[in-house]
Amino acid sequence: MREIWIGVLSSVFFAVTFILNRSMELSGGSWLWSSSLRYFFMIPFLIAIVAYRRGFTPMKKEMKENSFPFFIWSVVAFVFFYGPLTYAAAYSPGWLLAGTWQLTIVAGVLLAPFFTLILNEVKVRQKIPVISFGITLIILAGVVLIQIPHAQSVEVRTLLFGIIPILVAAFAYPLGNRKMMELLGGRLDTFQRVLAMTLMTVPVWIGIAIYAFITIGPPSMNQLVQSFIVGVSSGVIATTLFFMATDRVRDDQSKLAAVEATQSTQLIFVILGEMAILGIALPGPIALVGIAVIIAGMALHSFHSALAKKKQIHAL
Repeated sequence: MREIWIGVLSSVFFAVTFILNRSMELSGGSWLWSSSLRYFFMIPFLIAIVAYRRGFTPMKKEMKENSFPFFIWSVVAFVFFYGPLTYAAAYSPGWLLAGTWQLTIVAGVLLAPFFTLILNEVKVRQKIPVISFGITLIILAGVVLIQIPHAQSVEVRTLLFGIIPILVAAFAYPLGNRKMMELLGGRLDTFQRVLAMTLMTVPVWIGIAIYAFITIGPPSMNQLVQSFIVGVSSGVIATTLFFMATDRVRDDQSKLAAVEATQSTQLIFVILGEMAILGIALPGPIALVGIAVIIAGMALHSFHSALAKKKQIHAL
């Protein structure tokens, strides 16, 4: 399924978030600047793309007509996602954050009953896709295997402050993303949706930036540069690719779960990136087995989605 490969590609760019956020924290940067600067840097690029595609009119119409739910779900998807993610970087290495973040795969599957689908003009509550949930647990088992060699040396304080915020982010991101897809019903393309959601959350990011300036002063040049890279790589490219993939399968919970499961590959890219940039050691045998399990789980998701699509074609 093409959407799965789009999801995997987005994971490559998402991995930059975990690596550079950790790098900024190690160099003395604050999570307040890391989170707000990312979204400030995203805006010019997204405006240019939407302007080139002449998509401002329908975007402004949707933002005006659905302003309150648009704001609420944008805050859930972006602020409650990225704020905790950058906060946790102060307490945990990138590999632990990326590993814990994989709980978003399970969260995405469990959120299915919170959404409805119109079938023959009848609103039907969606169900948890059992097979997709089972495959998701296999991927999660691989994530646990990767964490085992490291978790033994992690302090309780690191676990609490590094993991609890990630749990919040892991549920907030798919919830906000899916609620926005439900609200818009495909009336905006991916670029319009990401820009609109970013603009909706600007007041929150400005508030965070003002608080950061008052309490800790301006960001360093190093943090500005790395935040810019995160903004372009993760904020613009990765988010757009991921939203594009989920938009294409928004009405199929099984396929949606498969696309969301591609985020598990972030852990692999983060490990490789931290080895190259931050100099961490090569993962041990147990961790390598975990990576293999993740890849196997992804292959199963892809196979299941392809099989489901084939059955749909034959049914027609």
